[in-house]
Amino acid sequence: MIYKIFADFVVLIHFFWIVFLVFGGFPGLKNRPVRIFHISGLAFGFVIQIFDWYCPLTHLETWLRAKHDPSLAYTGSFIIYYMEKMVYIELSRNLILILTVILCGLNAWLYLRKK
Repeated sequence: MIYKIFADFVVLIHFFWIVFLVFGGFPGLKNRPVRIFHISGLAFGFVIQIFDWYCPLTHLETWLRAKHDPSLAYTGSFIIYYMEKMVYIELSRNLILILTVILCGLNAWLYLRKK
């Protein structure tokens, strides 16, 4: 049971991490530590896309799910089910790479434009 709870928590963290990568440029404009963390996260996301690696959060969630015994607890979770659909959206590797480049480019423009 505890592994399932931890796995669901990791999916929740993963979801918020993705939201931060998409929208973190806006608070990063006014807050230098947020900007540094955001740019570092974008760079990490870019690197894992280039080398076709999996996110460490994906590995952790998969490991926790493997440790969980589905017969011991309720296996359905409405919110986690749909969050997983958003986090692990089924797109081609090339499309995800293109979207990553676009996201990095938009954030570079956001950070580097003249005020």
